[in-house]
Amino acid sequence: MTDSAARQTQGPGAGAIDDPGTGAGAGSGAGPIDASGAGPQVEVRRVARVVLLDADDRVLLLHGYEPDHPDQTWWFTPGGGLEGDETRQEAALRELAEETGITDIDLGPVLWTRYCSFPFDGRRWDQDEWYYLARTRRAEAAPRPQALTELENRSLAGLRWWTSAELSAARETVYPTRLAELLRTLLDEGPPRAPVVLAPEIV
Repeated sequence: MTDSAARQTQGPGAGAIDDPGTGAGAGSGAGPIDASGAGPQVEVRRVARVVLLDADDRVLLLHGYEPDHPDQTWWFTPGGGLEGDETRQEAALRELAEETGITDIDLGPVLWTRYCSFPFDGRRWDQDEWYYLARTRRAEAAPRPQALTELENRSLAGLRWWTSAELSAARETVYPTRLAELLRTLLDEGPPRAPVVLAPEIV
């Protein structure tokens, strides 16, 4: 996923980058859809992402970078593409466990959805992302990746917990770009009644 040129999957605006799934339909890894509402159909990767909060309302973000340009960095939420016939919820839990080692959580509702398109590792990624709210029930705050792909090993610099204030003051690239504002609203008002559709991010 990316930012600063959009790199948030481990690429600008993405979710953890692994190989896009195949097949079509809401539960598959990818399918031909006109996500932006303009132009020809493109193969869009279906992604589940997790807005993970701890007991102090801090959000967990991963630090990614372009493999061939480590100076191009960004922060993004855990997540990745659907594999096989798994559901979005199953993908969210699997990706969170692989990228952070955290499994003891309560997975909540979908907060936001968005379409993003960005260059990363020599190709263009088109993604349909769903962001799930989750709460961790474990006290220790030292998450660490457990099962990264080869590409993730080449594009992840670490992870850390962010307070809402820290996120609002950050000068680094964060994906989605309105995350600080969205997090403040979430903490002040609670989850929306229905998922909020974020503006597309095309880099």
